[in-house]
Order: sequence, then C-alpha cells, then structure tokens
Amino acid sequence: MRARASRPFVARRPSRTLPRKSIFDPVHGPIPLDGVALALVGSPEFQRLWQIRQTGFAHLVFPGANHTRLEHSLGAFWVAGRMAEHLGLGETDSERVVAGALLHDLGHGPFSHTLDGPMVEALGFGHETASRARIEGRSLPGSTEAVTVPAILERFGISPRAVADLIDPPASGTEPRLLREILHGAIDADRIDYLQRDAHYTGVGHGAIDAARLLDTMHGVHHRLVFAEKGRSAVEGFLVGRALMYSTVYYHKTVRAAEMMAQGAVERMPGYPEAARPLFHSTDGELLVRLQDVGGVSAELVSGIAARRLLKRVHGWRSVEPSDRARWRRLLRRPAERRALEDEIASHVGVRSGRVLVDLAGLEPRGDPGEDWASVGLAVDGRVAFPFRGPSPWRELATRAPADWAISVYADARVRNATSHWLSRDPSILP
Repeated sequence: MRARASRPFVARRPSRTLPRKSIFDPVHGPIPLDGVALALVGSPEFQRLWQIRQTGFAHLVFPGANHTRLEHSLGAFWVAGRMAEHLGLGETDSERVVAGALLHDLGHGPFSHTLDGPMVEALGFGHETASRARIEGRSLPGSTEAVTVPAILERFGISPRAVADLIDPPASGTEPRLLREILHGAIDADRIDYLQRDAHYTGVGHGAIDAARLLDTMHGVHHRLVFAEKGRSAVEGFLVGRALMYSTVYYHKTVRAAEMMAQGAVERMPGYPEAARPLFHSTDGELLVRLQDVGGVSAELVSGIAARRLLKRVHGWRSVEPSDRARWRRLLRRPAERRALEDEIASHVGVRSGRVLVDLAGLEPRGDPGEDWASVGLAVDGRVAFPFRGPSPWRELATRAPADWAISVYADARVRNATSHWLSRDPSILP
C-alpha cells in the first residue's frame, strides 16, 4: 500500500507547539507522527517493542525476518489512519482507532506468539488482555514496568478504556462494530500491515496482497465494514495470501521446532508456572539470558536455539480421525498432560525430559475470535452479501488448520529414527 497524496490523519493535540516527526517505513513510506501518536511512541511500554521480533523464530529459516513489533505497530497505525480517513470517521473515533492500532501489541511476550500457551497457563490470560492492562495502567503478575500510557492518552483527551475495548473487546460488545472491525476483524489494519511486512522481510511473495484495492473498496454500511463488489478479487487474494503465509512462514516445520523448544524451556524451568510470570514481560534477549541462567534442560534447549541445533520432526499425523480428535484436543486444554506424554516418549527412547516435544498446533483452526470470515460482506446490487458463509473452496481455505500436519513430534536428532520407529510400532501410549 503506497502513501496517498492527501494529508494523513494526525490526532488532535492540546497545543500547537508540539513537534511533528516522520518515520520512513519500507512498506508504507513516510509515516508522520504528531500529538498523541508521537507521545505514545516515546513511552517505555512502546519502546520495549523494539526488542521483540514480529515473526518469532522465523529468522532461523528466513534470515531477513528480523523486523520487530514496533515496526508493525507503526504500520498498523498508518493503515488504521487510512481506513479512518476513507470511511469518513469523526475526529474522536479516528483518534481512538489510530491510538488502538499503535498500542494493540503492547501485551506481547518475547518472540511474539511463541509463548502464547505458557502465558495463559502462567498468568491466566493472553496477550490481548495484557495489552488492555498496559493501556489502562493496571499491574500484571511479575511485572515491574513503568506505567505511562494511560496518562498520555488522558492528556490528549482519549479514554484508555475506550482504546482498550477495541483491542480486547469486552463480552458486552458495546463498542461500535465498525470501529472494532478496523482493529479486530477478518480484514483489519493489523492483518493488512503484517501480511505485507512479513512478506517483505521474509522474501515470501504470498503476503503481497492488494492492500490499496482493499482500502479503496471498503465502506461502512449499517455500522459494519463491507467491500464493494469490485473489491472481491482483493478480498479473495487477501484470504489466499494469509493462508499461504501461515503454512509457508508462520508454521514452517523448522520455525515450529524452535518455537516448541522455547516453549519447552519455559515450561520446564523450576517452579513453573509461577516462576515463569516475569518472563512474559521481558524482551527476546532477556528471555534467552534468563533461561540460560536457569540451567538444566531449559538452558540446553535455549543453547540449541542459539546454535541452531534444533530438534527434528520425527513423526506426525497429517490428519486425525474424528473419533480421536477429542482426546488429542484435550491435551491442548491440559498442557500438563501433554508434557507428561512428551516425557513418557522421551523415557522410552532414552533421552531426558524436554528432548521430545509434541506440537498440536495443527489441530486448531487458524485465527482468533476476531477472524470471522462469515461476517465479511460485499456490497452487491445494492445489498450486502456474505459469500463466505456457506461451504465453498474459499471458506475451506479461510478456516483450514494453520499447519499442514495436525500433530507433529519433535525429538533430539540422535534418537530421530528410534523415536519414529517406536511411535509407529507402539502407538498405545498416545491418547
């Protein structure tokens, strides 16, 4: 998406004397910052995002993928501003939307989504709720961070809670649907930016969506985001691009090996899960140092990541019979049982705890609660149609699992053949 000729949205400011700066972005071009945006970018909570990689451990496969959550947050801010401008939002709503886009990733732990599972197990909530807490100024378990964001928002007349409601929508759903969909919908500012950004830095062309066409054909109809019929090809291209980026980049088997090792290192530290709480407020580098200091299997796994001596995928199931799926999915809800299974397999093949890991990511449909493809509307002949609601190849693509394998088992390279042979010969240990 290239910069438009019109003046980009800039939030109102309490004084005409405040400075204005511009940051050059390789995806969108110059991104001007003024008022509340410039103040938020300078906050400690936002600056922490410099040290969190956007795509976790994808740089181990795609060496250019060293971009950060801060870059992405700036890009999402830019896209949200263009959406607000194109949809004709008022000043108050526009300020709220662009502030939400800028702050939507404040709650991410080290290496982005890598530790989402342990975060929920240790803290009792995920990164969206952590973002809400940082925006509203509430303390998080294990955190000693400075709290500056709420005061900045209030200084510019913006409600921290109203911004947080767009990022972590409350169950009541009282916030306007159109505003929520700009930041938390199937096609939103977050996804429009990260698909282009991740494609740019990884060199994988699948994410090269037609963002300009998406922007030019979106409209607000009955308080919801819809696209003109002439934008259907851009919508379908977005769907295809996102699905292929998941299977090609985000869930590449080698990337998943590193992510599983980082997760295993956290889960096997002494005193887990309570002792792990401070880790989710650290940066990428701080996490690796702290896990090295723990020693034991946690240090071994982190050392393997640093030296790129990764566990190997030794066994897997591309699909799971419906009769078996409920038993496997139980392990997603009960990570302690999954770890017990991993350690039992490790014992059978003669390696220590943590050297065999089970990846269940392929059991879950891709996406999050905001990604409701059935709600994507197209304006056709004066009415809104929902082409992705019924069964279709497009719907199948949108909702398919993120990984090509439903279940994967990773093990130390030294016991690769033994583990695969044992799992094939004696599957009775499995759920």
